[in-house]
Amino acid sequence: MNRLAVALGLVLHSNLALAGHELDGRDIGAGQALYEEHCASCHGANLEGQPNWRSSNDDGTVPAPPHDESGHTWHHDNQLLYTYTALGGEGALAERGITNFKSAMPGFAEVLTEEEIWNILAYIRSTWSNRVQRIQAGRNPPHQ
Repeated sequence: MNRLAVALGLVLHSNLALAGHELDGRDIGAGQALYEEHCASCHGANLEGQPNWRSSNDDGTVPAPPHDESGHTWHHDNQLLYTYTALGGEGALAERGITNFKSAMPGFAEVLTEEEIWNILAYIRSTWSNRVQRIQAGRNPPHQ
C-alpha cells in the first residue's frame, strides 16, 4: 500500500470519527426518558413507528416512521435530524428549500432545549447496530 493511500485512509477515518460529534458524549438515559415523554406516542415505545408509515394519510401527511433500523432516520445527517425535531417536518424542509411538503411532525423548539433534542437523537442512535451507526456517521459533513 502506498503512502498516499495510507494518508487518505487516515484522513477518511478521522473525518468519520468527527462526523457524528453532535451526538457523542450525550446523556442517553435522559434522551430515552425524553423520547418516552415526547416522541413515543407517535414513533412508538420501541421506535417502531406507526402502521403503514410508508403510505399517505387522507390529509396528505404520512404516519410517523420508525426510528429503529427498519426506518429511514439513520439515512439522514445529524443536522437535518436536529432541525426536523426542532422546527417540525415542514419547517426543516422549508429551510432546505422544499416548500411543497406536508408534514404531521410538529416542531419541539418551544418545548425542548437544544441539549434535550440532541440527547433524544443520541438515544435513538444508541439503539442502532454499530454498522448502521457508522453508515449514518458518514452522512455528516466533516467538521473543520
